[in-house]
Amino acid sequence: MAMGDADVVCFQEIARHDLAFDGGTDQVAGLAALFPGYAAVFGPALIRGKRQYGNLILSRLPVLQAFNHLLPHPAEGGIKHMQRQAIEAVVQTRAGPLRVVTTHFEYYSAAHRAAQVARLRAIQEEVAANEASPAKAAPSPYDSAPRPASLVLCGDFNMLPEDAAYRQLFQPPLVDAWRSARPGEPDPLTTGLHDRVQWPKGGHCRDYFAVTPDVARRIASIGMDAATDASDHQPLRLELR
Repeated sequence: MAMGDADVVCFQEIARHDLAFDGGTDQVAGLAALFPGYAAVFGPALIRGKRQYGNLILSRLPVLQAFNHLLPHPAEGGIKHMQRQAIEAVVQTRAGPLRVVTTHFEYYSAAHRAAQVARLRAIQEEVAANEASPAKAAPSPYDSAPRPASLVLCGDFNMLPEDAAYRQLFQPPLVDAWRSARPGEPDPLTTGLHDRVQWPKGGHCRDYFAVTPDVARRIASIGMDAATDASDHQPLRLELR
């Protein structure tokens, strides 16, 4: 990878057997083949027979647990909208278990984005409240398994830094990793650098890392590859100590 080695790689807009994407191939299998030794954790937002569409985490760190979160899909007439999803993997790092979540918010509806932010924040509150739950005797579905409040949340949030949804997301306990690691520096232009057909307004930001304060203190570096035109979004890379 051009930005360097990675223990965990997050993808959005991944399809399986859908003719609208990559000729109907299984993109999960294709990406997994490019990353031998990585476990694939796929979260479909849509399942329509064999056709699936959602988000993907590839991890070469041990995956301790995984959760598929369907996000709110409020009724809203007159606009296009679809079911959205966030996939969560609890991975074992050198510093201990860490939750990694990647998502793709609704593009066409600010009301949907607000509801989706609220759901992810509610999940974070629930996880933090349950973090100290007592261990249960094994083996059973009640077995205790690591799921810390420590979080890296990333993805295509389809919101600008000046949007209300941005302010809603980045309230305690979540912070913008870019601004935490680079004080005074605005979030990078992650969208529209190369594809001016889809994004005639040019470069702007839609992609972020949201992290808990303990993770923010561990940031060694954060960066963006502005050169690649493989997608209409630029890849971001977060390195933790």
